[in-house]
Amino acid sequence: MTITETRPGADTGAADRPVLDVRDLVVSYESRHRRTEVVHGVSFTIKPGEVVALVGESGSGKSTTAQAIIGLLAENGRLEAGGITLGETELTGLTDKAMRDIRGRRIGLVPQDPNNSLNPVKTIGESLAEVLRVHRWGSKPAIRQRVLELLEHVGLDDPELRAGQYPHELSGGMKQRVLIASAIALDPEVIIADEPTSALDVTVQRRILDLIDGLRVEHNSAVLLVTHDLGVARERADRIVVMRHGRIVEAGRTTEVIANPREEYTATLLAEAAAVAAEVPPPRPVPKPTAEPPIRVSSLVQEFDTGRGRAPFRAVDQVSMTVAEGTTHAIVGESGSGKTSTVRALLGFHRPTSGLVKIAGLDVGALKTRKQVRELRRRAQLVLQNPYSSLDPRQRIADILAEPLLNYRLADRAGRRTLVTEYLDRVALPADTAQKLPRELSGGQRQRVAIARALIVQPRVVVLDEPVSALDVTVQAQILRLLTELQDELGLTYLFISHDLGVVGRISDTVSVMRRGRVVEAGWTHEVFTHPSTDYTRELLAAIPGRSTAPATTQGA
Repeated sequence: MTITETRPGADTGAADRPVLDVRDLVVSYESRHRRTEVVHGVSFTIKPGEVVALVGESGSGKSTTAQAIIGLLAENGRLEAGGITLGETELTGLTDKAMRDIRGRRIGLVPQDPNNSLNPVKTIGESLAEVLRVHRWGSKPAIRQRVLELLEHVGLDDPELRAGQYPHELSGGMKQRVLIASAIALDPEVIIADEPTSALDVTVQRRILDLIDGLRVEHNSAVLLVTHDLGVARERADRIVVMRHGRIVEAGRTTEVIANPREEYTATLLAEAAAVAAEVPPPRPVPKPTAEPPIRVSSLVQEFDTGRGRAPFRAVDQVSMTVAEGTTHAIVGESGSGKTSTVRALLGFHRPTSGLVKIAGLDVGALKTRKQVRELRRRAQLVLQNPYSSLDPRQRIADILAEPLLNYRLADRAGRRTLVTEYLDRVALPADTAQKLPRELSGGQRQRVAIARALIVQPRVVVLDEPVSALDVTVQAQILRLLTELQDELGLTYLFISHDLGVVGRISDTVSVMRRGRVVEAGWTHEVFTHPSTDYTRELLAAIPGRSTAPATTQGA
């Protein structure tokens, strides 16, 4: 499939010729001595200055396609058939040495996770300089000057300071800007952005996408945007290529695909993206008050010693909230807003500096014995963000679910087996899941196991720390629906932590918006979405992908 439309206002002639032409691409992986085809005859083109979004869920083949283009398939991966042309250069069949010369110089890559993509023992300046040295870009003084120019170009303040810092000293958004600087260091013809913002806060996500788009306009680079989020694709891409099970199921200009999806799968992705970006969540019924709410926090302060005689760092500053029985309260804010420190204080991971914290009838600040802390952990369970790291990879699912029952001595062996089966059924997983290992499950299935593990001890409160941020948009929707059903069935009270107001709008009754350790806005979620009282909340709402009424495909930063 080759698409030949031109963008409005684009020049004809050379501008119409693709800078990247992928033809009938077939990729396979070898596992357990069997080779399985995972990408089946994928074809698309990208022109100079154009953004093409490769969209699909995990396992759709989109990242594998991107890796094949840039010659970075895993060791067990193999390009079986097809062609890839960059300008006048045929990439298929090139030696590793020739592909290393292409990477960085003609194709730049912005990887997904900024926290794992920079060498932790090299300074930022050293990492950027290495890209230039590998391609023999210039002299040592020229490379140093280019590094500073690149850091400034991607919007990092004080380039001299940043060049001397290590990755752990930078925020996620800063690290992603460094990776973009690395990708554009040699003015490549094509930039491959592989889920470049999935690990970032929604406002930082918008700034990073604005930056990539501005650089595209400035250098007339083609951009292949790999994403699971049709909301992002809608706002940023000229054309959309939808993949499923290793095949292209739909492709076309963004406006046409959004307005008239031909395939049911595309329509489902669009519906889920639209639901997350809903303008205003519907009002929810007002809960009946109870004598002792399951969560009550008053004037919470959490400080941390910074050492060397300095004043302590105040991570949480006079935070208060009350959560009614059977409702969901969300705490929302960017990284560094104090969300995590608040949760850790609520769950007794560290003692509050001052203030009152009562969870499920227990005064957290007054807990003294290990037995009291254990009882808090049983009454208030935690579901973590990443389903790929929160389950022991060596244990079967049955053992993972039975472990908390064993720890709290809540059932004998036969009772544990019965409860494991019951709670797998509650989270809509088949009974044979019990005998599987985590690596045999998808991300959504693993998160269902994590939810079952939290619920199996029958807690009164469940704290959900970014429980869907690592999942595709359709799987997000499934997990959010499951959480709502379980809440209605079991009368649970949720504390939902998120940086994404789009997700918050789908599940929460009430919300606290945090910034720099303080609650800057709080109330019914419907009211906050309808009439935000602070510029910060308005910025978070505006940054929800797909929230605008029309795609903004060609605007710069």
